[in-house]
Amino acid sequence: MNDIIKSIEEAELKSEVAEFHTGDTVKVFAKIKEGNRERVQVFEGTVIKRQGGSNRETFTVRKFSNGVGVEKTWPLHSPFIEKIEVVRLGKVRRSKLFYLRDRVGKAAKVKELVK
Repeated sequence: MNDIIKSIEEAELKSEVAEFHTGDTVKVFAKIKEGNRERVQVFEGTVIKRQGGSNRETFTVRKFSNGVGVEKTWPLHSPFIEKIEVVRLGKVRRSKLFYLRDRVGKAAKVKELVK
């Protein structure tokens, strides 16, 4: 039974997934269906968490829109995600950045990782 589930999950995995971590600023190109049309909408923000594994892995991106914090969570291997583009690498010391929810302006920034 367990082998059957694993084989189904492996078939659903994407072959190429962008390499990003918590604290990175990313652009998520998500497909949106409106009636009979389909378009791509870009959501750019900071990755505040990644969790799970295999095809159940999800990530959450936070951005400010008109002075209001907006968070969206996507499955990493979702067919509705066209691509994920890393804009800049963040230097963080923890895996979940929930403390950013309480901060506004410059305090909500993550230091950039210089390689």
